[in-house]
Amino acid sequence: MNNPQTLIAALASAPEIIIGLVREVPPQYLKRRPSPNKWSAHEHACHLTTGHAPYLARLELMLSHPSPRITPMSPSPEEEAGALLNVDLDEALALYVRERAHLVERLQQLSEADWQRTAEHPSFTHYSVWIMFRQTLLHEMQHAYRIEELRLKKDWE
Repeated sequence: MNNPQTLIAALASAPEIIIGLVREVPPQYLKRRPSPNKWSAHEHACHLTTGHAPYLARLELMLSHPSPRITPMSPSPEEEAGALLNVDLDEALALYVRERAHLVERLQQLSEADWQRTAEHPSFTHYSVWIMFRQTLLHEMQHAYRIEELRLKKDWE
């Protein structure tokens, strides 16, 4: 996939896929962790609402700075410890939809050259706007897969 319009369309449709999965999880299992150090479906879904602002900030840095350096992101210790269990799921999902629409709108404004802008990332051999938003989609689909696994977990029944 090297077509920005295809990537933008996939990013635009991701909330519908993910929210559909979340809504299929039986309510009694939404916040249930499969083990103490593994996130629940609720946590996976709420985590997705935390990425838009940092990615937009990265984008603006990459578009405005001649030699940008990216700082890796990872869940906070509070998120790992269960803070996302206290987030209102419906509010988080509504925020996800709103912020995704804003992100898609911003990505539609990018030129072909903008998609090729690069940055130094300490974890990767090369990094571009294209790679960043492809990874955004892949990251979300990884969380969607985890939600699906929890939704279908046999030994909870």
